[in-house]
Amino acid sequence: MEAKAINRYIGTSPRKMRLVIDLIRGRAVEEALSILHFTPKHAAKTAEKVLRSAISNLQNKEESGRVDASTLYVKEAFVNGGTMAKRVLPAPMGRAFRIRKRSNHITIIVAQREMKKTAAPKKAEAAEKTTETKTTETAVR
Repeated sequence: MEAKAINRYIGTSPRKMRLVIDLIRGRAVEEALSILHFTPKHAAKTAEKVLRSAISNLQNKEESGRVDASTLYVKEAFVNGGTMAKRVLPAPMGRAFRIRKRSNHITIIVAQREMKKTAAPKKAEAAEKTTETKTTETAVR
């Protein structure tokens, strides 16, 4: 099961936000939250909010409402560029410089890791198959 959270039109440049998002991609949720909480960049606060929202969305999707946080991980996290607000800055000799104030959109997808099955049943199945083949071999001889 997985859930997604999107935050749009965030007032920082996509390049600055990608630096923060790259830190958490593929990590466990608990680890990602602690990384974002202690990262000194301003964009980390917004990314932490979006990650918490994705976790909450997953809990709301679950019928029982109980999700083991240790099984969650950040499946996907990416940043897309948003709209640019264009402004004009006065320059010397009557000229004007254009300023592009960038924005971005963050998308974080959180999923549950599948629990690994124990290896004992596989060994038992393999043992059964070998005994079956041995009995059929002796029956053929």
